[in-house]
Amino acid sequence: MQIKPGGDGLGKGPYDMTRDDKGVWTVTTPPAVPGFHYYFLLVDGFQCNDPGSQTYFGWNTETSAVEVPDKVDFYEPKNVPHGEVRTRWYSSKVTGQWRRAQVYTPPDYDASGRKRYPVLYLQHGSGENDTSWVKQGRVGFIMDNLIAAKSTVPMIVVMENGMVATKPGAPTAPPAGGRGNSAFQEVVIDDLIPLIDATYRTLPDREHRAVAGLSMGGGQALQIGLTHLDKFAYIASFSGAIRGFDIKTSYNGAFADTAAFNKKVKLLWFGAGQAEEAMHTSAQSAHQALDKAGIKNVFFECPFAHEWQTWRYDLNDFAPRLFR
Repeated sequence: MQIKPGGDGLGKGPYDMTRDDKGVWTVTTPPAVPGFHYYFLLVDGFQCNDPGSQTYFGWNTETSAVEVPDKVDFYEPKNVPHGEVRTRWYSSKVTGQWRRAQVYTPPDYDASGRKRYPVLYLQHGSGENDTSWVKQGRVGFIMDNLIAAKSTVPMIVVMENGMVATKPGAPTAPPAGGRGNSAFQEVVIDDLIPLIDATYRTLPDREHRAVAGLSMGGGQALQIGLTHLDKFAYIASFSGAIRGFDIKTSYNGAFADTAAFNKKVKLLWFGAGQAEEAMHTSAQSAHQALDKAGIKNVFFECPFAHEWQTWRYDLNDFAPRLFR
């Protein structure tokens, strides 16, 4: 039997396991990177989950994982007021199917009467789903701790599934410069935003609405936000691939008028881990090109790879910048 890491945080692997005289299988891996790491067991070549582990939806399946402690605790539960994550099912007009979103409401939401809140739409990466930011990303604890420290304003956070099955016969090609199929941005604009504004006490205008995502979701966030500036004033990509970037033409020419863009968009934010070379180079290059063109934007980096520890750090930096 072997253990196979699902990324680089536990090393390359697979690693051979040994069985003792009591039937217990063990393995010693190289020093691990702090954070959350997927892994699998290989039993005679068959890939399966570890029955002694919790599972998380990643790699397009339920997958075992381990949390390696870091020296920081901003994503750990603390003795502070806690918000709630609520599951919201709805019927999508775009897909003709039932869909599910996870909605974080801040600690004072139920007791705050008629108070209304800004909204962050926050997307997962490829192979994950609407539960990933909740379980792997620990979004609730990050937001609870930031709100308790008065580092960010209380907000609603909405997490949907970016992998969209379209209606039969509908186009599935991604929009120019986009990532993922074209139906997801239709779901967000035509289904999700109206649902959230009708169901929760939101501030239903662009100045109080943000969109962000990681990896695939980062590409989706840029495509949706930059081509719907009537809906979003805050836009962020966490390790999102930015291909063929051009100041004049990308995202339907969103950057062509520098003064107009800077006046309309309150925050354009890019983040990447220093150990994820391709994504870091992509984000940094876009940041530098925008800087040169006079487009206001932020570039944030942390020392990790293309993994959840990077995206937890990203959210911890991005959220305090919102709705100020």
